[in-house]
Amino acid sequence: MDTQQLVRTFNTLFQPEHDVRTFFAPGRINLIGEHTDYNGGYVFPASISFGTYAVAAPRDDRKVRLYSINFEDLGIITVDLDDLSYNKADNWANYPKGMIQAFIDEGFAIEHGFDILFYGNIPNGAGLSSSASIELVTGVVLASLYHLEIDRIRMVQLGQQVENKYIGVNSGIMDQFAIGMGKKDHAILLDCHTLDYQYAPVELGDYVIAIINTNKRRELADSKYNERRSECDSALRDLQTQLPIESLGEMSIAMFEEYKGLIKDDIHVKRAKHAVYENQRTKDALARLKEGDLVRFGALLNQSHLSLQHDYQVTGIELDTLAEASWAQPGVLGARMTGAGFGGCAIALVEKDKLPTFKENVTRIYTDKIGYAPTFYEATIGDGAKELNE
Repeated sequence: MDTQQLVRTFNTLFQPEHDVRTFFAPGRINLIGEHTDYNGGYVFPASISFGTYAVAAPRDDRKVRLYSINFEDLGIITVDLDDLSYNKADNWANYPKGMIQAFIDEGFAIEHGFDILFYGNIPNGAGLSSSASIELVTGVVLASLYHLEIDRIRMVQLGQQVENKYIGVNSGIMDQFAIGMGKKDHAILLDCHTLDYQYAPVELGDYVIAIINTNKRRELADSKYNERRSECDSALRDLQTQLPIESLGEMSIAMFEEYKGLIKDDIHVKRAKHAVYENQRTKDALARLKEGDLVRFGALLNQSHLSLQHDYQVTGIELDTLAEASWAQPGVLGARMTGAGFGGCAIALVEKDKLPTFKENVTRIYTDKIGYAPTFYEATIGDGAKELNE
């Protein structure tokens, strides 16, 4: 669906009296560095060509009318700027509502309402971060419609606040950061503790990143995400009895191996081990990409998956089947789950001319074992959230 079609749909639905504008925020993949963000470590995400489109126009009253083509059955959801409190019945619209509330709480003047239409082409439940994409596209809509001077990193932080405090998912900042700060053909090495970041060119030559959807739905708030987070917090508290650290991300592998005996629970040792080793892999991945060493970059992807499978235990049979099937194919340098796990997607670094055979073989293996087929996407790495100038 192109933006002209979206504008036509918007005009039919809302019959706006003011200028209509279009916006886009991408989804994201994380190349490596999984479950390190809330542990104060490094992540290595990139914004992708799939994402969320928004069409919006201001209103003269205090109503906000929201509509999503992805949830047509819910129709237009109408709320008032004077009551943006969370309402389960508002379903997906709680994400933009939370973002509007966050802007108001931040002191921005949003004195009249607006109409907004959303359309996302990120597959539902794929773990490519559709919720952060909705938050950030709402952020750029608000900044544009109300002529607000807002620092982009602050907008990213507000998006995370919405997720944590308004929606109630205890997630880190990676998704919003990748989507707000994305840059075409680059990944972002982000230190989640300090928010220091650097862009790294992703030059894959004869290879492509294939995204493979397990087609198993994954609901973050209902998953074991918050449980993993509290297990890591517990490990950190044990380590802090003797170490002056604020996060697991501050530990080197050598330091972890020396002091892991302080962690009282064996399961918590495994969780912390993943966070520390994955953090080092993420830093190594940047170095390998800068050197153009895709073979060793691919090996890091494989190690990451195995750690998520055995130490962090967030993969599950669907993601493990995809990773193992991918590893067995000619022309594959590496593969791993991406996102929070428990379903969602895997990524694989595949030689371009081997891609058709790769898809065919992985589909056969996965379908035989799981009972239904995966879906493949080839995503390019694109820019972060922005207004589209038609």
